[in-house]
Amino acid sequence: MGYGLGAFLIALGLILALAVQDAIEGVDLQMVGWILTIVGLGVLILTAVTLNSSRRKGTTQTTTHPDGSVSERRTEHDL
Repeated sequence: MGYGLGAFLIALGLILALAVQDAIEGVDLQMVGWILTIVGLGVLILTAVTLNSSRRKGTTQTTTHPDGSVSERRTEHDL
């Protein structure tokens, strides 16, 4: 999934909802188009949230003491 899939679903959905005049028995192409458009928007939103939440930068500070013991301190912050 990603931005490309979301954009594709939105484009396909809007074409079906607004531009296609044909009919298939038992299938409402306009409703299918609107559903695909909503799913595409959902994909775009989920992709943006997922990619934004993984944009964290972490640092680790390692200290070696004179007695040979090692301690680590980790910090994380948003970019």
